[in-house]
Amino acid sequence: MSTDNNQIRFDDAGSVATDAPVQDQNGTSEAASAVAATAAPAAPAAAAPAPPESRVVFQEATPPAAETNVALGRGLDVGTANLLSTREGNAGELIVKRERNAFLEIPSQFVGNRDMLTKLRVPYVQFRDRLFVLGDAAFNLANMFGSEVRRPMAHGFLSPGEQDAIPMMRFIIHRLLGDPSVAGEHVCFCIPASSIDQENDTVYHEGIVSGILRKLGYTPSPMNEAHAVIYSSLAEQEFTGIGISCGGGMFNICVAYKTIPAITFSIARGGDWIDEHVAKVMGIPKVRATAIKESDIDLLNPKSREEEAIVLYYRNLIGYVLQNLRQRFVLARDVPQFTEPIEVVVAGGTSLVGGFVEVFAEELRKIDLPIPIAGVRRADDALSAVVRGCLIAANVSNGS
Repeated sequence: MSTDNNQIRFDDAGSVATDAPVQDQNGTSEAASAVAATAAPAAPAAAAPAPPESRVVFQEATPPAAETNVALGRGLDVGTANLLSTREGNAGELIVKRERNAFLEIPSQFVGNRDMLTKLRVPYVQFRDRLFVLGDAAFNLANMFGSEVRRPMAHGFLSPGEQDAIPMMRFIIHRLLGDPSVAGEHVCFCIPASSIDQENDTVYHEGIVSGILRKLGYTPSPMNEAHAVIYSSLAEQEFTGIGISCGGGMFNICVAYKTIPAITFSIARGGDWIDEHVAKVMGIPKVRATAIKESDIDLLNPKSREEEAIVLYYRNLIGYVLQNLRQRFVLARDVPQFTEPIEVVVAGGTSLVGGFVEVFAEELRKIDLPIPIAGVRRADDALSAVVRGCLIAANVSNGS
């Protein structure tokens, strides 16, 4: 992904000031510690001081195993495109593991090649006499052969048309979390808000993920996805502002005042929606459109017809989200009176493309939100912002 400006400030005169991103060569940045003395997500308590900083370290998902000598409590981001887990390490660093939420069935004539898959370190599982490759390996194989991966989730929820969705999700989640350090270890996982433009069943989705975690030996609790962005990214603003999780299946939005959600909703469009439309108008496989979008492109400087199409659909999606945000402010009751300008923080994989913050700021200026906006910024370590917020909530439940 391109590294564009991470922050755009809105001044009183209406001009735009930009701050350069603060990232290391691995794309990671300093992030808030998962240990925070703050109220539980639903409790109307005073805001806590900003948590201390610690490093965020990404690790590969590994075969399931119990981990010892680590702080209790886990965060889990159950995203349409990516699954992430996090815990606090011995030195106070946050250990984040990521796996693409996808799988690919190996044709029957290749089922005998288990030894080769093992030697190549390709993650796979055998389920009901069938062999499945999991995660990024499945995506890479599908892209190589011009085929499509299978996805356990669609538009932020379990895919109703995918019969193997639940067992594949269980396998991937187990790879990410491993076995609990102690029986009943607490895991806070994210759930989407109800969509305003598509019917979906949050009760079923939450219940299935909770059931998977209980079978793995954990104690689960849900947290709104965009609310988790508020927890991880707006501590210095007393957990007040607008958090937007830009995911593969949907965009989740939360407007919060001192940790308390005032408006929450989701849009059933995300990175997948962009991929599907680009693939259709360009006449290419969807997996190829995804690979182009996730390459080093810049929304402000497209270099091919495919990239121009990606820019068009990104702008359309951002504008659609912001128009619906404005409408929710108009319709909502008991919205806090924000006397001081508040920040908009964007996070998630779909926000990582170059030029996203600039385009978002441009589209935001086209609408008339009924609250003062200080600026737009991308969350530090935007891909892990949701899962870090979930870990903070998990630690609160553990009494940390």
